[in-house]
Amino acid sequence: MPKYLVQASYTPEGAKGLLTEGGSGRRAASEQAVASCGGTLEAMYFAYGDADLYCIVDFPDRLSMAAVAMAVRASGAVQSKAIPLLAVEEIDEAAKRSKSVEFRSPGS
Repeated sequence: MPKYLVQASYTPEGAKGLLTEGGSGRRAASEQAVASCGGTLEAMYFAYGDADLYCIVDFPDRLSMAAVAMAVRASGAVQSKAIPLLAVEEIDEAAKRSKSVEFRSPGS
C-alpha cells in the first residue's frame, strides 16, 4: 500500500478545536477519516515548528489519499501536504530501472 508522510498545520479555527478536544480527539478523528477510505494511521505526532502535526498513513491507492486530503483541506481547519514515502526495496527497484533511462543533461 502506498505510504505517505502528512505534514499539517492548524488554522486559528483548527487550533481552537484542538484546544477543545485535545490530541486524543484529533487522533480518533484522523483514524476515522483515513479508515473511511481503506487506509490506516501508522503514526501521529504533534510538533513545534513549521508544522503542528506529522502523520504516517497507508492507503490502498493514491486516489484514496487524495480524497482524504481534499476533505480535510475543505474543512478550512487544516493546511496540509502529503509526501509519498518509498521503502528501501522500492528505491532498489528504481535504481535498477534508472539504468535504462535515456536522459541528456543540459548543454550535452
